[in-house]
Amino acid sequence: MYFDAAKFKENLEGRLKRQYGKDISQANKHDLFDAVSASALEVIMENWMATRHEYEKKPTKQLYYLSAEFLMGRALSNNLINAEIAAQVKEVLKGMNIDYDMIEDQEPDAGLGNGGLGRLAACFLDSLATLDYPGHGYGIRYRYGMFEQRIENGYQVEYPDNWLAHRDPWEIKRSDLAVTVKFGGNIAYGKTPDGRDRFYIENAEEVTATPYDMPIVGYGTGTVNTLRLWQASSPDGFDLQLFNNMEYNRAVEKQNSAENISLVLYPNDSGPSGKALRLKQQYFFSSASLQDLVRHYVADYGTDFSKFADLHVIQLNDTHPVVAIPELMRILMDEYYVGWDDAWKVVTKTFAYTNHTILAEALEKWPIPIFQGLLPRIYQIVEEINRRFMIEVREKYPEDYAKQNRMSIINNGKIYMAWLAIHASFSVNGVAELHTRLLKEKELHDWYELYPSKFNNKTNGITQRRWLLSANPELSDFITARIGHGWEKDLTLLKGLEKFDSDKDLKELIKIKENNKRRLADFLKNAQGEIIDADSIFDVQVKRLHEYKRQLMNILHVMYVYNRMIEDPSYKPAKKTYIFGAKSASGYRRAKSIIKLITTVAERINNDRRVNDRLHVVFVENYRVSVAEKIFPAADISEQISTAGLEASGTSNMKFMCNGALTMGTMDGANIEIVEEAGKENAFIFGLLTDEIKKIEENHSYNPQDYLSRNPGLMKVVEQLVDGTYDPTHQLFKELHDSLVYGIEGNRADVYYVLADFDDYCRAQEEAEKLYADKKAWAKACLKNIANAGKFSSDRTIEDYVRDIWHLKKLPRPVEGSKPAVKATTAKKTTTKKA
Repeated sequence: MYFDAAKFKENLEGRLKRQYGKDISQANKHDLFDAVSASALEVIMENWMATRHEYEKKPTKQLYYLSAEFLMGRALSNNLINAEIAAQVKEVLKGMNIDYDMIEDQEPDAGLGNGGLGRLAACFLDSLATLDYPGHGYGIRYRYGMFEQRIENGYQVEYPDNWLAHRDPWEIKRSDLAVTVKFGGNIAYGKTPDGRDRFYIENAEEVTATPYDMPIVGYGTGTVNTLRLWQASSPDGFDLQLFNNMEYNRAVEKQNSAENISLVLYPNDSGPSGKALRLKQQYFFSSASLQDLVRHYVADYGTDFSKFADLHVIQLNDTHPVVAIPELMRILMDEYYVGWDDAWKVVTKTFAYTNHTILAEALEKWPIPIFQGLLPRIYQIVEEINRRFMIEVREKYPEDYAKQNRMSIINNGKIYMAWLAIHASFSVNGVAELHTRLLKEKELHDWYELYPSKFNNKTNGITQRRWLLSANPELSDFITARIGHGWEKDLTLLKGLEKFDSDKDLKELIKIKENNKRRLADFLKNAQGEIIDADSIFDVQVKRLHEYKRQLMNILHVMYVYNRMIEDPSYKPAKKTYIFGAKSASGYRRAKSIIKLITTVAERINNDRRVNDRLHVVFVENYRVSVAEKIFPAADISEQISTAGLEASGTSNMKFMCNGALTMGTMDGANIEIVEEAGKENAFIFGLLTDEIKKIEENHSYNPQDYLSRNPGLMKVVEQLVDGTYDPTHQLFKELHDSLVYGIEGNRADVYYVLADFDDYCRAQEEAEKLYADKKAWAKACLKNIANAGKFSSDRTIEDYVRDIWHLKKLPRPVEGSKPAVKATTAKKTTTKKA
C-alpha cells in the first residue's frame, strides 16, 4: 500500500486545521486521534475504491454476511497493521513528537457487538479481505452499543456506551444510498401489468435507513472490502405545527420512534414492547440490506433475476436476520412482479444459515400478534411458505402427525425462525464438530432427516492478525525469529515452532508471558485500582455471562479454596489471581446475581490478610475487545468450563491457545478439537461427557444431594450462599442456591451440572498448579499449544465456507490502480522508498 510520509504529515496537519481550527501545539488527544485516523483512511482509500471498481468491472459472486453484531474493536491499530503501514505512521508521529500509544488509547471500541457471535463476524470479514475474497458485512450502526458496564456496590449497572460521542473517522456516510423500510400498515391489493394479483402496504410507518460504510482492510493485499451499517431515522420526524402548538414531545414522536431502532444492541425483550423493538431491528437491517443488493442488481441486469443467485450468496449469522428470507420474496414479488415459484427458486439458491446454539430457548420464536402487527405482508408470505412446506412434510411423513406438528414453521402461536431458515436455505452449518453432530442427532434431528445434504460443519476460527500479531507483538517477534514470516496469513506454519523447545527458547517464552502479565497488571491498576501479583498464576474466564458457561462453578471453587486456606493454615496453594470479565444481558436476573457473587467474594478475599498474598479475585469492568487484547496474552489458564454439549464452539478458547494459555475445560464445543490438535496432556480436561449427561437425563437420575453429601467442603460453599457469610440478608444469592439444590421456575435442580462436575474441576485445578510449579514443563505445554493453533485461524474457516458453501473466486491481483508498498524513513522527507 502506497505511503508518502510528507503527504501523511500534510494531511494530518490539514485535518486539524479544517476540522478543529488548530495546529499540532493546540490539538488535544482526541483531535490528534481523529486527524491520524482520517489521514490513514486517506492512504487506505485508494485501494478501497480500486477494490470496488474491480468488483464492478468484473462481476463475480460476492458474499454478504448479515449479522446483528460485528464486534470490531478499535480500528486504527488493526487497519495500520493490515495495511502494513504501522511502522511508517509511528515514525512520522515520532518525528512530530506525538506518542502513538496515547493516540491509540483515544479510540473507543466500536459499540457494534457483544459476544462471540459478533467477534466471529469481525474475524470473518478480516479473513475474507486478507484472502482476497469479495465478502462484505451488513448490520446496524448502534448509537449506544449494548451498554457500558459499571460495577456499583458489586452490581452490574448499565450506562449508555456513547462510542459515537465524537464522529467515527473510520466511517463514510452514504446518504445517496438511503432506503425506506416500512412497518405496520395494512395489506392492499392491485394488479401487475400482466394481470396477476399484486400486494402492497398502505398506511405504514416509514423509516429511513441510511448506510455508513467502514473499510475492511486485508493484510498484505490490495483488497479492502466493506462493512455497511444502517442507521434509522424518520423521513418526517419533526412536526413543526405540533411544535408551534407547544406539543413538543408529540412533535418529535416519529423521529424518536424511528431512532429507537438503531439505538441499542439487544434491548431488553422481557416484555412485548422489547420484543417488538428487537423484531423491528432485525427487519430493519435485513430489509435495507436486501433493498441495497436488489437495487444494485437491477441497475446492472434489469428485472431478470435468473442470475441473482450466481452473483449473491447471503450468509445468515444465526436467526437474527432470518426475516430476510420472506423479505426477499416480498421485494421480488411485490416490487418486481416475479412469480412465487421463480422468487422461491432465487431465495433457496441465495441464503445459507449458520446455527450458533444448542439451547432450544435461544432459537428465536416470534409471537404471531407481534410479528403480524409489525410485518403484515411478511407474515402473509411466511404463512404461504409454511402452507407449501407442510404439504411436503405430510407427503414425506403421512402418518407421523407429531413430526408434522413439530416441524411446522408456524406453531403454538409462534413463528419458528430457525425452522424457516433451514427450510429456505441451501446450507445449514454448525460451528464445531460436536455442535454439528448434536444438531443432527438431537436439536435439529427432524430437519437433518428431511434435508441431510444441507447440513455441514464449519469449525470457527479467529484472525491471528488481531489476536496475535497486534495483541501480542513480543510473542509475534518470537515466532517470526524462529520460523520467519508467512504465519500471518497461514497459521499452520506455527507447527514449525515445536522443535524450538531448548532451555533458551523456553526461557524467552516465559519472559514474554511475564512481560504481558505485568502489562495487564499495570492496566488493571490504572483502570480500576486493582493491585495484582504479576508473579501469580493468571486463571482467566472472560466471555458472555450465561449460566451454561458456568462462571458460577468457577467462583464456587474460589470460595472452596478460600475456605480451605482459612481452615487449614498449612494449606498453601500456588499463588493465583482469578480474573473474570463478562457482561450479563440487562434482563438476565440470575446472571447478574452471579456477577454480584463474584464481586462480593472478591471484596472479602482481597481484604483478608490471611490469604490475599496467595489468592486474589478480579472482575474486569466493562469487558471489551481492547481489554481482551491485553488479557489474552497475559493469561496462564484459559477457563472453558461450559456444560458438555451446550457450547456451540467458543472462540475465546482459540485466542487463549494461540497466546500460550493452557485450556482448563470440558469436552465441549471446540475444546475437543483444541485437545485433538495440542494433545490432552497439554490441557486440563474434566467433567461429564455429552453422552454421560444424555444418559443421566434419559434416566432422570440426577440428584444434587449425592454430590453435596460426598463433599462437605462443597456443601459448605453452597450453604454459604444463604447462611449470611457473604450476605447478612440471606436473600441476595438465594436464587442461585435454590437453583443448585432444589430447582426453581419449573426446572430441576442444577440444570447445568455444576455440582456433578465440581470435584473433577478441583482435581484439574490442582493438576494445573502442580504443572505450573515446573516452569520448563509448563512452558513446553504452552509452546505445544501455540504450535498447534493453526487449525483455528478464521482464514481456514473461510476457506472451508468458500469450498463447501459460498464458491467464491478470489479478486484478481494486483488490484488495478494499486502500487507497490512504500515506507517513510523520516517524517521530514518528501520522497518515498520501496519497502
